[in-house]
Amino acid sequence: QVQLVESGGGLVQAGGSLRLSCAASGRSISRYGMGWFRQAPGKEREFVASISWNAGRTYYADSVKGRFTISRDNAKNTVYLQLNSLKPEDTAVYYCAATPTYDRATYYYEYDYWGQGTPVTVSS
Repeated sequence: QVQLVESGGGLVQAGGSLRLSCAASGRSISRYGMGWFRQAPGKEREFVASISWNAGRTYYADSVKGRFTISRDNAKNTVYLQLNSLKPEDTAVYYCAATPTYDRATYYYEYDYWGQGTPVTVSS
């Protein structure tokens, strides 16, 4: 089993930045595909970004491409999401997810493990 704990969310003004962290425990995630999703109030959970197990490949939703960056440090068993140029529409709870099966997962059902989420609020 893999436990995931997100941190780093908070309140930020539009145009600002945040760095989210996802710390994994229970087992090494070095061979897991990792992803970030978000869910805004009243909306479905949506894909944000994912990264392959060796960090060789990254994937982004069009809405965040060029503003967000996903990275990982397998030695620390941690995945990061750098959020830059934040917009009010980025307001959501951000979730970290892990999959031992897929290396380029972009759908929520491809992930087996989820964190509890960290809220991000962007004020205008």
